[in-house]
This record gives sequence, structure tokens and C-alpha cells, in this order.
Amino acid sequence: MHAPAVILFSGGLDSTTLLALAKELGYAPYALSVTYGQKHSSEIHAAKRIAVEMGVERHEVIDINLTRFGGSALTDHNLAVPTTPGPANEIPITYVPARNTILLSLALGWAEALGGLDIFYGANSVDYSGYPDCRPEYVESFELMANLATKAGVESHTAATRFRVHAPIIHLSKAEIISLGLSLGIDYAKTVSCYQANSDGEACGICESCRLRKIGFAQAGVVDPTRYSI
Repeated sequence: MHAPAVILFSGGLDSTTLLALAKELGYAPYALSVTYGQKHSSEIHAAKRIAVEMGVERHEVIDINLTRFGGSALTDHNLAVPTTPGPANEIPITYVPARNTILLSLALGWAEALGGLDIFYGANSVDYSGYPDCRPEYVESFELMANLATKAGVESHTAATRFRVHAPIIHLSKAEIISLGLSLGIDYAKTVSCYQANSDGEACGICESCRLRKIGFAQAGVVDPTRYSI
């Protein structure tokens, strides 16, 4: 019997690669998607389709309304999604305050309820936007917290029975992630990564997420299958 693993799953390029990798490693995947007030729902629609096609054990879509807090161009309709790179070493306005901590906490709760010990998180610290919650030290700290803050973690007496937060693509370039996913049979045309995709799931082609994705396919030497609106 395969061990259950909760996968944070957005329906984008990285998380779809992560889902395929978890399955390849022999885990029984439980996909967790979160609508947190994103300006579009195309990514979630993609996640639902891909989860069915990839045969997850269960797919949960949880709604939390972070628009009530604002503070990000992804959740605040008064802030425009930038289409040009910002200053170097500056965290962009597309950063959603504490988003990944919130999402990982939900994943942790579900994993403990399932009796599982594994969480897969698509953090990447190579081709990314500089978000603080995508760094290796953040992942390590969350794993430590998970084992301090849960019944399962406190009652554990061996490394084998402690929570593990897996971030297997954290040190990979976007091109390397794409190459890995293609080796696992992923059709990236079905994924949506754009910060402002339209209702048909077509990407804008000019936001930072689109730029990183385009560069990744070019560096991987693979034709970009993304559907663009322009």
C-alpha cells in the first residue's frame, strides 16, 4: 500500500511536475488546491482537469479569501500585475503576504488527518521571483514547525515517523523542471501558470510567470506549447 502524500497543486507547470514526480516515487497523491482570491480561476480549472487525468486519490479545492487582506497584485484589483521586471533584489508586488505558509498549514492539517507524513511543495529558488517562502531555509523551518505543532510530530520518536516537507525541484532551473516533467509524460499545454490568464486559460505572455516559463522552454530546447492570448 502506497503512503499518502499531500501535494500543493495549483495546476501550473511546477506543481504538475511535482504531482507526477510524487506518483513516480510511489506515493498515493492527495492534491490540494486553494482559491485564495486570485484574479482568475483558469489555473484552478486546469488543476481539476489534470488531477482527474493523473488519477489522484482525492482532490480538495479549498476557498480562503485573501482579497480581504490585499497587499498583492494577485489579490488586490487596485494593483496591476507588473509586465516588466522590477528592481533587482526587490520582492515583487505579486508576492502574496504569507501565502505559502497558509497553504502549507492547510496541507499539514490534511496530511495529519490522513495519517500521512509527507507533503510535497513546489518551491523553487533558481528561476523564481525572489519570494521569501520559496527558499530552502524556509522549507526546513516549516518542516521543523510541523513536527513541533502537531500530535503526530510530538508523539514521534524516530525520523521515520516525523513529518517531511519535500521540495524536490527547489534547486532546479525552469528548463530542468520542464525536462523532468517531459520525462514523466506531462503535457504542459494543459497547465496554466500565468498571473492573469483569461477565462479560456490563455496566458498573457508578458507577466513574470509567463516570462520565466518562456525562458524555461527555450533553454530546454523544447517548443513552448503554452496557449497565449496575444
